[in-house]
Amino acid sequence: MSTVRLFVLDSLVRHGPMHGHQMRALADQEHVDDWTDITVGSLYGALKRLEAEGLLVAVRTEREGNYPPRRVLDITETGRAALAELHAAALAVVGLRPDPVDYALARPQLDQLDDLESVLTDRLAELRAQLTAHTAHLAAVDQYLTVAERLTLTHTTDRLTAEVVFHERMLAAAPAIVADERTRKDPHV
Repeated sequence: MSTVRLFVLDSLVRHGPMHGHQMRALADQEHVDDWTDITVGSLYGALKRLEAEGLLVAVRTEREGNYPPRRVLDITETGRAALAELHAAALAVVGLRPDPVDYALARPQLDQLDDLESVLTDRLAELRAQLTAHTAHLAAVDQYLTVAERLTLTHTTDRLTAEVVFHERMLAAAPAIVADERTRKDPHV
């Protein structure tokens, strides 16, 4: 699932034809990097790919002042169909992506066991800082948010809170984890 594809196609339906700089400004204005996996820099590449796939079409070229000419793109009928499919798929797929840290924590390196508690402490501090910053940012932008955007951002708050709780449990269990790993015999050897 590509969130950037959803954003580009949906933005053209909602706002009409745009050139890349306008799309980037819209992404900045909507703070999509705060609540999606979209990076503003990825938009130009996505526009080129979507056009190459026939989901977008250049409708005109504009030039302002001494700036280079800009190609204004619009969504095609094929693009509208793709948007409908992407949107439906995004709503239909339920699940969590595996987090590589789970494997690293479940299979700690024997020569790094003494560092486990400090690693967990550092991770917990970073997660708490992210939660604090996110909560402050949410409060600062709250007046500009739609109901759906507000709820989407609280989803991030909930996920960060869950990560804090998980890391607190791991940190509390660190001595038992280290003791278990030092005495564990691998049944596969």
